[in-house]
Amino acid sequence: MLKSDDLTPMSEARRLPSPERHMTITPLDMRQQKFDTAMRGFDKGEVTTFLQEAADGFEHALRENERLRQEIVRLEASLNQFRELEGSLKTTLMSAQKVADDMRENALQEAARIVREAEGRADLLLQKTQARTEDIERQIDGLRIKRREAETNVEATIAALHNTLDFIREQDRREHEERVVPHRPRISVAAARPA
Repeated sequence: MLKSDDLTPMSEARRLPSPERHMTITPLDMRQQKFDTAMRGFDKGEVTTFLQEAADGFEHALRENERLRQEIVRLEASLNQFRELEGSLKTTLMSAQKVADDMRENALQEAARIVREAEGRADLLLQKTQARTEDIERQIDGLRIKRREAETNVEATIAALHNTLDFIREQDRREHEERVVPHRPRISVAAARPA
């Protein structure tokens, strides 16, 4: 039979509340544990076999526990990196959204400015065009007046030349009439002498 002193290390191990506390019993302790023999005690071979199997299971559990702790540490580190990355992404997205909003606002303002300038230039060009059109219309009206004056002058010149031509013709006709002597027979000179 086991004494209560012999169970002390195991019972302490069973009382540990969390795996983070340092274990007072190790698989090696379980393998090397020697028990006193007593009359009507447990079979030494069975106890040794049981302790060996328990030590193997315990060792396997400790290794798995350590592996899981390392995995947790790795996953927590990854999680922290992802959280930092998420924060960076959120900040980047917010910055990108702000930049996009600013660019959109600037583009709208620039477009409005360009439209205003274009409208101003169009109004100025329209005013210049209207002024030029009015100038051209005045020039056309002036040319029409000059044409009428030229036509009137040409007609007056033609009329004057016509009158001059008529006058010249009339003069020529009169001169011709004055020069033309009515035809009288000629008297010969001998016949004209008195005998």
